[in-house]
Amino acid sequence: MSDFWIFMAFTAAMGLSIFLSLPVVYSKRAQGQWATALNAVAIGILVFLLADVFSDVAGLLYPGGSYIADPWYSIAFGIAFVVAFLGLYFVDNLPRSAPRGIGDDASKAGVPDLDTGPRRTALIIALGIGLQNLTEGLVFGAQWTLGALGLLAVVFVGFFLQNVTEGFPIASPFLGTNARRGVAMMVGLFLVGGLPTLIGGAIGYFWTNSLLLVIFDALAIGAIAYVILPMLRVAFRPLASRDLSVQRNKLVYLCVMLGFVLGFAVNAV
Repeated sequence: MSDFWIFMAFTAAMGLSIFLSLPVVYSKRAQGQWATALNAVAIGILVFLLADVFSDVAGLLYPGGSYIADPWYSIAFGIAFVVAFLGLYFVDNLPRSAPRGIGDDASKAGVPDLDTGPRRTALIIALGIGLQNLTEGLVFGAQWTLGALGLLAVVFVGFFLQNVTEGFPIASPFLGTNARRGVAMMVGLFLVGGLPTLIGGAIGYFWTNSLLLVIFDALAIGAIAYVILPMLRVAFRPLASRDLSVQRNKLVYLCVMLGFVLGFAVNAV
C-alpha cells in the first residue's frame, strides 16, 4: 500500500503543478495588449490539448491504422463527447441572477461569487481542464502499474510541464479586466482544474481498460471544445474602432499559433 501513496504523491505534484501559473493572474503587466496576448496563447494551448487528447484515443477508435472506426468505441466516444459538451453548456447557461439576499449572504460568508462575467467563464474553463486532467491521471496510473520506469518518467515530466501551462486558460477571463480576483476564489478554480488528476490517477492505479480510456478522452475533448468558444468570444469582442479591432485580431491570430507551438514544445520535452 506504501507504493500507492508514493504514486499519489507523484500524481499530486503533476496535477497541482497548475498552480505555478497562478502569479499570472496578479501580474500588473497582464493588462491591455498583454492580456489579449495571454488569452490568445491560452486558446492555442487548448487547441493543442484538443489534438493531443484525440491522438491518445485515435488508435482505439481506428484500430490498426484503419480508416474504419470501431463501432462500439465510436458510440461510447460520441455519447461521452455530447455529455461533456452539453453538460458545460447547461452550467454556462444557468440563471445568472441570484434571488435577493442570497448573493449578499454569500458575500458576507466569504463565498466566491462565480455567477457572472469572468468568474463564470473561468469556472467553465476549469471544469474543462479538470476533465482533461482526469484522463491524464488515468493514463499515469495505468503506466505506473505496468512498471515501465523509462516511459513513466517521460509521462510524468510531460504531464507536469503541460499542467503548468493549463493555468493560463483558467486565468485568461480575468486578464485585462477589473473583476475581483480573490486568492481563495482563484485557488478554488485551480483546484477544480488540477485535482481531477488525482482522481483519474487513483482509478488508473487500481483498474482501467480501453473503454474507460475512450470515455474519459471523449469527456475531455467535449469539455475543451466547449471552453474554447467563450474564450474566442472574449478574444474577438468589439473594440472602440475598426482599426483597433484589426490590430487586436492580428495579435490574437499570432498568439493562438504561439500557444499551440508552446503546448507542442512542452509536450515534446
